[in-house]
Amino acid sequence: MPGYGDYLQLPALLALQRPQAGPGARDELLFVVVHQAFELWFKQLLFDLEDARDLMLTGDGHVPRRRLERAVAVQRMLLGQFDVLDTMAPQDFRLFRGVLGTGNGGQSAQFHEIALLSGAQQDGGFDRPWYSAAERSRLRRRAAEPTLWDGYLAVLAKAGFPVAAEEERFAAYARIAAERDGLWELAEALVAHDQAWAAWQGRHLLTVQRQIGRRRGTGGTTGAAHLAARQQARFYPELWELRARL
Repeated sequence: MPGYGDYLQLPALLALQRPQAGPGARDELLFVVVHQAFELWFKQLLFDLEDARDLMLTGDGHVPRRRLERAVAVQRMLLGQFDVLDTMAPQDFRLFRGVLGTGNGGQSAQFHEIALLSGAQQDGGFDRPWYSAAERSRLRRRAAEPTLWDGYLAVLAKAGFPVAAEEERFAAYARIAAERDGLWELAEALVAHDQAWAAWQGRHLLTVQRQIGRRRGTGGTTGAAHLAARQQARFYPELWELRARL
């Protein structure tokens, strides 16, 4: 029987944190650990969100709601990691910022996979040099496959609602909102996921502003201004518009 460390492959996992700036940059390990943790949780989010999408495409609305609720719990938990990053003074960040080169969190393939799977509009920039061949392949697949929104519309269609036209969908939403049944709860779970994702991006923006202010980002972006410009996008605009029509 494998032990705890063997089962979790801890020797390999704990060998993956490799600060490069030297012993004087003591906060670099913190930076690496937090961002690697983000990527591990992104992996879990993709696992659960993909399952929710696949089940909704079959017409199942119950289990996907549970998957989305867990995804939201993970997203809210990830907000706390920014509190840990905020214990790093900007002077200490500058001690190792140079070793990042042109790297930045916006180059995370998994981050963009989550957005694509959730229903974000894709910009087609999958051939950018920082992506590996495997990442490019995954991003193209995500852009071509059904989204969580497609899954929700499949659930509505199986329940007997026409969904081809916008006015038909809003008529369905109004009825679902009035009845407050499982279809409403599933819609609310999608909105909660959307809101939690927006909250994560907003918290990321604050941390970037705290660390670099108006400086340019490491990837050649405008830094905080680049992140702020993406704050208004939503995965499920019709479910947000519904609030104004209730």
